[in-house]
Amino acid sequence: MRERRASQGVRRAREFEAFVAGAAGRLLHTATLLTAEPRDANPRARHLLTQALAHTYASWDRLHGEDPYDSARRQLAARFQRTAWHQYGSFGRRRTSPDHVLAALTPQERLILVLRLYEGVAEEQAAALLGLPAERVGAICARAMATLLHPPRGPAPALEVAPS
Repeated sequence: MRERRASQGVRRAREFEAFVAGAAGRLLHTATLLTAEPRDANPRARHLLTQALAHTYASWDRLHGEDPYDSARRQLAARFQRTAWHQYGSFGRRRTSPDHVLAALTPQERLILVLRLYEGVAEEQAAALLGLPAERVGAICARAMATLLHPPRGPAPALEVAPS
């Protein structure tokens, strides 16, 4: 009995290691996009990924044919949503790298945009994951895209008046 359990544990660890070897890079990039940190300095993204992968490993035996990447992505999104709510207060704008393209977006806008456009999650699935109506997800995604495509301009430059 112990040998069987030990061999199952070894098999489980090997399966998970193979999954991580194949999926960790893309999941880290997703987490980095969510946190809007620079690629080479992304401690919050790495922390989110570590938490999501730890949860995925803990529930590995319960996945039963379910896509482990989808499970890890759901965990990543849920953890980002929770931490963004607590750290940023109602999805406000804070703690992003100002030179990151997605820094102009709120965490909720980033989350929806990354899920929809980078991860290819359907609008209905993203809505179910976030607990929002599909129409709201579509509106937030459209607003985020408009913000990225047409960033707000700064104040108009002052005109110098020539002395007469």
